[in-house]
Amino acid sequence: MNIDNTASQMRKGVLEFCILSVIKQGEAYPSDIIDKMKEANLNIFEGTLYPLLTRLKNAEFLTYRWVESNSGPPRKYFSLTDKGAGFYKELEATWNELANAVQSITKTI
Repeated sequence: MNIDNTASQMRKGVLEFCILSVIKQGEAYPSDIIDKMKEANLNIFEGTLYPLLTRLKNAEFLTYRWVESNSGPPRKYFSLTDKGAGFYKELEATWNELANAVQSITKTI
């Protein structure tokens, strides 16, 4: 069994929650999201991020606004909708339940 594959699958499982967590802290530009994720040692690439942002926007969890840029094309900044904030709370509860269960099992081993 390949540990890299298993680790990658584990990261993919929490990406959506982490992206929403970053955006929940305040309006975010995609490169800011990538930087925050890298700081946390959760590397994500644009090719992974943009489809997730689009899916979350289409589910009405995110909205965006265009901001003019002095050094290129306008930038799209994302923020949580009320529906997205509710979904985030559900994800947070699920994460806490899962993390507690895993911690309970692994600390007794």
